[in-house]
Amino acid sequence: MKKIIYFLAATFAFAGCDSFLDTDSYTKKNTSNYPQTADDAIQMVTGVYATMNKAMENVQNTYFYAAELASDDRFGGGGENDKDMQVLDHLLYTNMDRFQTYWSTRYSGINRANMALANLDKVEDETLRNQLMGEVLILRAFFNNELVEMFGNIPLITNVPASVDEAINYPAQSSTDDVYAFIASDLKKAIEIMPSKPWREVVSGQGHLTKWTAEALLARVFLFYTGFYGKDALPLMAEDGTISGSLTKAEVITGLEDCIANSGHDLVPDFRSLWPYTNKVSKPDYPYASDAPDWIKDGDNDEQVFAIKCSHMADWSTTIGYSNQYMLHFAIRSTGAGDQYKKLFPFGQGWGAGPVSPKLWNEWKAAEPTDIRREASILDGSATEDYVYGGDKQMEETGFWQKKIIATTAAKSRNADGIDELYNSFTSSTEYYGDGKDDDFQLGHEVDVNVIRFADVLLMHSELTQTADGMNRVRARAGLPAVTYSEQALRNERRWELAFEGTRWSDIRRWGIATEALSKQVGSTIWNRGVVTSMKDQGAGYAARYEATKGFMPIPSTEIELSGGVLKQNSGWDASALFVSWNE
Repeated sequence: MKKIIYFLAATFAFAGCDSFLDTDSYTKKNTSNYPQTADDAIQMVTGVYATMNKAMENVQNTYFYAAELASDDRFGGGGENDKDMQVLDHLLYTNMDRFQTYWSTRYSGINRANMALANLDKVEDETLRNQLMGEVLILRAFFNNELVEMFGNIPLITNVPASVDEAINYPAQSSTDDVYAFIASDLKKAIEIMPSKPWREVVSGQGHLTKWTAEALLARVFLFYTGFYGKDALPLMAEDGTISGSLTKAEVITGLEDCIANSGHDLVPDFRSLWPYTNKVSKPDYPYASDAPDWIKDGDNDEQVFAIKCSHMADWSTTIGYSNQYMLHFAIRSTGAGDQYKKLFPFGQGWGAGPVSPKLWNEWKAAEPTDIRREASILDGSATEDYVYGGDKQMEETGFWQKKIIATTAAKSRNADGIDELYNSFTSSTEYYGDGKDDDFQLGHEVDVNVIRFADVLLMHSELTQTADGMNRVRARAGLPAVTYSEQALRNERRWELAFEGTRWSDIRRWGIATEALSKQVGSTIWNRGVVTSMKDQGAGYAARYEATKGFMPIPSTEIELSGGVLKQNSGWDASALFVSWNE
């Protein structure tokens, strides 16, 4: 019987792809002789990074996906049989095991990180050793942070098991204070040991994490922990596993100011050039973006503080985890039917998850009518001539779709009437990463996933210092006038600037406004299978479901069974939370 998830998954596997795991590394490489060289060490760390892509093989079960669909600014969407999308919006379930793959993959990453940290001391080059150890510490902190925000009390795995007996005994859930103390300690150590050089001098666009990533992630962790749990500092964990000391707000602010002043990260001049629809191949046929600067390629973007690298491979067996599957899932359902693709160009077809709430569009327009970011971030399909509702039995459709993380097409050929043939993804063009041949529309999305942008760094600094400087710097980029600092102004700015980037769910939870914000979804105009209706409460309703769960997702039932009762299910996830259907 499978006893535990952590240590069988990849304890001794460090490569970035499964094919390497089938080589002779099991017999020729072990902790007594590996890593010996710089290449060995880099390969070991690459194996930790690889688990981020592994999670995207089941992208619909990841933290980012859940956070986007659970937030008040997006609905579940999908087709009539895509109940797993709709339940995230309503905080219900169809399968108590849905997050099993994500749980396993994140703990696999933690496990690989623990093994790497136990062996990187063999690297003789101190500069390289500190850089690699810092990267692994950040990754371990990131994995733990997503797990604790998603599930609350989680098992805390701090090192490689000392024996087989230790490995097969399921660890108990730790207190959230202990988990956050461990996360904070990892990030603090990474900041202390990593080089202070500008990001381009350290990583040269290859997706590796830096000291500046650690400072930004620490601020994000601090804001959630102190806000959600009502604390004033982050605890720190000593080597013996006890909580000893803390990180204050002042120290977190100092880290952000270091990042702002010395990282080399900056805002790009035009907000639109952050998003793939401004790529040079699509722009000639997309009037909205015609005057925008070209999309800034991943790895060459000063605003990317933390991004998950994506690409595509040769076939289905190796591709799905490396392609940006969010772009497929969040794309418009059945947009390829008839000439719908021409009406919505350059936004391609996908599974229709996460239709945008019309309340976001309307509230944004009322608050900031001249904010260019609204149209730069949201496609108003209903403004398009003869927009077709109900494509492929789309549910919870609003006519509004986000533009940031979505399948993005480009003209492959043209005729006298315009576009004749499309690339499913603009990245298939020789102008970018392709050979001019089209890729499968499900796999050809070679755009990185932004985790933290520099704009977020500036906004976190404003929030922590209660000053408007960072906030106004972000507003100035959007052509908006400066404002004085207020809590509401800051909250609005985060909502507008960072829409659809995975932060809203965390924000409304830590600000204590989730119940109110989620309840406002009721009554929104939606289309189910092309029939107009209105959003309604499902189950006990938005407010009751949030109060019951506090926004935590169900721990996979398989893990509870495997633990022999060691793991306890989160509150609110009993039979009453089962979603049946819209019953329409």
